[in-house]
Amino acid sequence: MPKPTNPPKWYRTPPTTWHLDTDRYLNPFVPASVLHHFPTPVAYFLGYRDAKRPLKKPPGNVAVIFFAFVGIFATLTVIAAVGEYYEGFRERGGPVVVGSFGAAAVLEFYAIESPLSQPRNAILGQLFSCIVGISTAKLFALSPHFESIRWLGAALACASATAVMALTGTVHPPAGATALMAVLDDKVQGLGWFLIAPVMLGCAIMLCCALVVNNLRRRFPFYWWSPEETGAFWGGKMKGKGGREKEREKGAAQGKGGSGSEETVNNMKGTSTSDERLGEARGDGVADIDMEAQMSTSTTESGDDGENDDDDGGPGLRVVITRGRVEIPEGLNLRPEEVRFLETISERL
Repeated sequence: MPKPTNPPKWYRTPPTTWHLDTDRYLNPFVPASVLHHFPTPVAYFLGYRDAKRPLKKPPGNVAVIFFAFVGIFATLTVIAAVGEYYEGFRERGGPVVVGSFGAAAVLEFYAIESPLSQPRNAILGQLFSCIVGISTAKLFALSPHFESIRWLGAALACASATAVMALTGTVHPPAGATALMAVLDDKVQGLGWFLIAPVMLGCAIMLCCALVVNNLRRRFPFYWWSPEETGAFWGGKMKGKGGREKEREKGAAQGKGGSGSEETVNNMKGTSTSDERLGEARGDGVADIDMEAQMSTSTTESGDDGENDDDDGGPGLRVVITRGRVEIPEGLNLRPEEVRFLETISERL
């Protein structure tokens, strides 16, 4: 069996293949979700769903449109009222309802399944765009020909904000308009660094309204930080260099088993994917789909141990789908489209 080779360093590969995933470095240090510890009503309106509770039938598009109308109207009304009656904002003469809030409201009240509308993107995307837009405006304002080159600064601000959001995993399209307005609009540009205050306040009000309205019939948000696993550092699940070397040595040792290793490899190929079994019809006509993630080890093949364990020594994670209910175990983070796919299967049983 050939020895495993390390991939080449990124600077030795073509620039077109470079890929920077900040979540790979941030997620281990972001604490895991604690929503399941909250009281049930509070956790429900924060987007948490108990896997043991039956799923609600998804609403039709008429109901979705109605709740989106109510949510957008209420949110923008509250934000405008704060700007109208709060003296701190009125004295500065700048707008509180930033133009990009209209597009943000559509995302957060209608297209709530999109990763672009999740809290991390909606808040941090606006924050980073504000910082980039204000910085660009102040830089170009140093020129005596600012008015004649303002259009160039606006283009640079929007492009730079998009790059920052993409690198940090916080892409939020309406935030690009915020960076653009920070340079183009006289009133917004005049606010300077104070622009961050009304934008963040508007984001907070919109998020609070979205949590209430969207969770009446649907689920929002699908995640607060990332659909991937978080908190590995605090849970002691991170593997250092030594751990990876031991895994390579273990794999090389298994590869020296001659014909026996061939059988083990074939067994691993057959069991590494999820085992999908459609249960027999019960008396009440309910069918179950039991998908169990199993892992095959060399000890199992030799008959020393018949249990399927994961890397932490625990049983394999199991997703159980029944009519009207999907049971997702703690620690298994799925993307919104994956959850929706499982719910679709549940509805068709």
